[in-house]
Amino acid sequence: MDVRRAQEIASSPVMANVTYNGQRIYIEHVDQQKGVATIHPLDNPNQKQSVSVASLEEHS
Repeated sequence: MDVRRAQEIASSPVMANVTYNGQRIYIEHVDQQKGVATIHPLDNPNQKQSVSVASLEEHS
């Protein structure tokens, strides 16, 4: 995924189907300059982590 699309998803009120390592996640924040996103699994909001935006995958 590119940084621009990750930012669009993070800003949207509509939930997108995005995965990280096969697990559905929620994008909390995107640092466009560093190319990283703060994410958490849908079933565990307390398990936040920063990952490369390139490692996120959007499913339609």
